[in-house]
Amino acid sequence: MLTVRSSLLESRPGERVLDLGCGAGRHTFHALREGCAVVAADLDDAALKDVAGMAYAMQAEGEVPESGSAAAAVADALTLPFKNGSFDRIIASEILEHIPRDERAMSEIFRVLRPGGTLAVSVPRMWPEAVCWLLSREYHSNDGGHVRIYRRSQLLRRLRRAGFDLCASHHAHALHSVYWWIKCAVGVHNDEAPVVRTYHRMLVWDILKGPRVLRLLEGVLNPVLGKSLVLYLRKPDA
Repeated sequence: MLTVRSSLLESRPGERVLDLGCGAGRHTFHALREGCAVVAADLDDAALKDVAGMAYAMQAEGEVPESGSAAAAVADALTLPFKNGSFDRIIASEILEHIPRDERAMSEIFRVLRPGGTLAVSVPRMWPEAVCWLLSREYHSNDGGHVRIYRRSQLLRRLRRAGFDLCASHHAHALHSVYWWIKCAVGVHNDEAPVVRTYHRMLVWDILKGPRVLRLLEGVLNPVLGKSLVLYLRKPDA
């Protein structure tokens, strides 16, 4: 389940891509299959080991073009351990809403992106996220949870202050908005509730099989219900 579109990120085989806050590695694996030289970065060392193991298995099975490679790095977005201009493309998907000093993270991302390079940022969209906060304090009020709800204008203003120019935007994951509303209503950790289990099975089916009817439905609903706001930005040429 990808949030970022590589066509809008403009990633190409052989380019250096940073997947910042990679989590389980969904964008790392996609970039690797495209033949990019990917660095998966996260604060969670255990998650990074899983991502590195999967990347190695993909290479062993011949799923990665010759130009592709993968590395893992434990990294804090506030003090990235990379040189200036280290990457052609950077993905920061669903991380800024967790960082109190988000503008510091944006400045670090700007620093390690090369001039002319592109950045894809995604955060929870304002109104679906606000519904979750209204339904459940537990959803966001926990260690490592969401510290803010972004308005699009607020996020874009901060990214522009960091030096970025906007290229494109869209919304994603409308079907997941409904899922999280249900979770917040019945209890965020109540995964055994029948309605949660049923809806989750549908989402897994969608992720694994990509049925045309659900892909069309989500495409229609994304502009209205999309859970994620995705921005594509460029660092001006030197």
